[in-house]
Amino acid sequence: DKLIFILKMESQNIVKTKSSRKEQEEKIKQLELELGEKSKLVEEKTNQLKYLQADFDNYRKKFEKEKEDIIKLANENLIKELLVILDDFERSMKQIENGKDREGFVLLHKNFLKILERHGLKQIEALGKKFDYNLHEAVLKEPSDNEAGTILEEYRKGFVLKSKVIRHSQVKIAEKREKTGEIKGE
Repeated sequence: DKLIFILKMESQNIVKTKSSRKEQEEKIKQLELELGEKSKLVEEKTNQLKYLQADFDNYRKKFEKEKEDIIKLANENLIKELLVILDDFERSMKQIENGKDREGFVLLHKNFLKILERHGLKQIEALGKKFDYNLHEAVLKEPSDNEAGTILEEYRKGFVLKSKVIRHSQVKIAEKREKTGEIKGE
């Protein structure tokens, strides 16, 4: 009897083990599916976070650039207004005779120009140079033996602030003469 009882118990255990193995395999498959879904969710959230971080970096860079542009614009407007004073200095120096008054004006002009240069202002070189519409504004043309487009005279100085032209030089440029005395236009 004991032997039969043991055999019955063993057969029940085998049946239980088979059914529990199936249950375990099904449970494993279910867990693997859930793990796959959770992994996809983690990947999606990670990508969203990366995009959000990139958007924030782009926003920060844009904000910094706009801030720099505002500061540059403020400086540019101030310097444009100060150029009028610089022009007045130059006109006054032409009117004053040699002497102590002239020396004082020249010194003031020089110091004023140095201050502006420290803030990024540079004079545009014009006299004797080839005309460049990016830097110069032609107000007159004159027949000349010089190469066509050569700047003969500068009426108003031009300036560049940092790398931006804030005032074009007003200049007179050379035109080639025709042999018959007529002017050949460009």
